[in-house]
Amino acid sequence: MKYVWATATHQGKVREANEDSLFPTSDGDGEGTTLIVADGMGGHVAGEVASRLAINAAASSRLDPADRVAAGNRAIREEVGRQPNLEGMGTTMTLLELRPDATAHFAHVGDSRAYLLRDEKLEQVTDDHTVLAEYMAAGRLSAEEALNHPQRHMITRCLGLTRFVNVDEIVIDVKPGDRYLLCTDGLNSMIDDEAIKDGLSEEAPDAAAWRLVDMANASGGQDNITVIVADAVG
Repeated sequence: MKYVWATATHQGKVREANEDSLFPTSDGDGEGTTLIVADGMGGHVAGEVASRLAINAAASSRLDPADRVAAGNRAIREEVGRQPNLEGMGTTMTLLELRPDATAHFAHVGDSRAYLLRDEKLEQVTDDHTVLAEYMAAGRLSAEEALNHPQRHMITRCLGLTRFVNVDEIVIDVKPGDRYLLCTDGLNSMIDDEAIKDGLSEEAPDAAAWRLVDMANASGGQDNITVIVADAVG
């Protein structure tokens, strides 16, 4: 299986800095690839440090996807050990390994997301590790009630705060024509899934990636926005 991918990132219209990180930092193609997005937290300096450390560690590792995410967690904890003033910094991470054998391997912690667009149907592959997602899963909150809930930005799992982290792992078969999206919540907090699907309708991955960024900014751009769009081309 061959893949084509494109990346886009923007600080948005409100934040003073971009705490998101991604890998790779440029568009490309190949028979396999690893794609990663991370959304840092802990202040505009520490958040960028956390996401960058985690991305660098995961990207340079040759381990399985979940262990690569765990390597990102260790990298943050090691830096905190060297610089205790950075205690409390953390990051989300969503990693997708697209393999030549036509399988997609996801590893995920936090509220960044992975989506699959297949046969004109958009599906969220990953689960959000948030207070609201837990409330909704338990039937205590509707999707409509969650939109403006005061705890809508509270995450329940991230990299960097503890020595060990629980990583979600998902494996799916890839089909020619699949389009994959990784994004930080600066996208999906600004536009809903129907709008995301519309943005992904652009033919080329780079056009789709930047259209999504533009749509999020047009809707307010309240957070940093990072997206990676990848196509399975057979």
